[in-house]
Amino acid sequence: MVEVRLENIVKTFGETVALKGISLHIKHGELFTLLGPSGCGKSTTLRIIAGLDFPDSGEIWFDKDEVTYMSSSERGAVLVFQNYALWPHMSVFDNVAYGLKVKKFPKDEIEKKVKWALELVKLTGFEDRYPTQLSGGQQQRVAIARALVVEPKLLLLDEPLSNLDAKLRLEMRSEIRRIQRELGITVLYVTHDQEEAMAISDRIAVMNVGTVEQVGTPREIYENPRTEFVASFMGKTNVIPAKVVERDGDKVTVEFEHFRLDGLTYTEKSDSVVIVIRPERVSLKPVENGISITGKVDLIEYYGFFTEVIGLFGETRIIARTMADRETAELRPQGEVTFHISRDDIIVLPKQL
Repeated sequence: MVEVRLENIVKTFGETVALKGISLHIKHGELFTLLGPSGCGKSTTLRIIAGLDFPDSGEIWFDKDEVTYMSSSERGAVLVFQNYALWPHMSVFDNVAYGLKVKKFPKDEIEKKVKWALELVKLTGFEDRYPTQLSGGQQQRVAIARALVVEPKLLLLDEPLSNLDAKLRLEMRSEIRRIQRELGITVLYVTHDQEEAMAISDRIAVMNVGTVEQVGTPREIYENPRTEFVASFMGKTNVIPAKVVERDGDKVTVEFEHFRLDGLTYTEKSDSVVIVIRPERVSLKPVENGISITGKVDLIEYYGFFTEVIGLFGETRIIARTMADRETAELRPQGEVTFHISRDDIIVLPKQL
């Protein structure tokens, strides 16, 4: 278990600036996720923390020790790759034992530690099998066992579920969370999958073009995004370009199309804004402190336990996610619909350039 701090890390590849002075603090025993689209810098950050790449400037600290230019083995960080990187000619036992053998552990201690690691990932009885005889999920468990058996200070997981099908992804993310909690180990997890990050993380850093846009718990990131990018990246969201037309202290009136929404909280100076509304916060029934807008139904998508109603308000499409009830069953495409939204559930953010 280790606390990790990155201070103003810069990394370039030729003329491309991959990391633009990022700073992060990963706490002891935390499952911390780097989340973002391809090319945002999350894997570069992971490799720098692992000691596989080095920054052009900035510092990396593990607890009270600066490890910026130490090797992976010196800093006690172990990386699990997305392609598992198992030795195909070695049995499960030998794959897991490999790091211990390199470190010249006694044979009886190796057997004891490998047994513990395989029990931890629920692969007892698979010792004599080879990687080609395992499913993708089982191979991933072997890779995790091989990493954990050497008792690292920090476990690094780089898109560990990307090669698995949907069902196995759900199973393995639960297993990773279980193992992390059972051991209390510090884990840094990299993914581009928002749902995956939300499900397993203690905290998330949302990255975009070499910068950290926001750090927070999954609930903080989802319910209180600080930038337009974070709002739009975190799941299906209504992000509506608008303009501030009136101000009264920290309350503003904004306008989009021919609709005016008043009494919204906003303290920034820019009048060019976006309105952020989560689909599940849009109701077909009146709500407290609410604003109502009327348009026409563009599309109805039935998902069983909930229905998504896409309304068209001028040229603006707004999604409402609501329980599948009699009221939604009576809606028809091109029919009139009124959406009700509490002012408390409307987030106003500066428009990003």
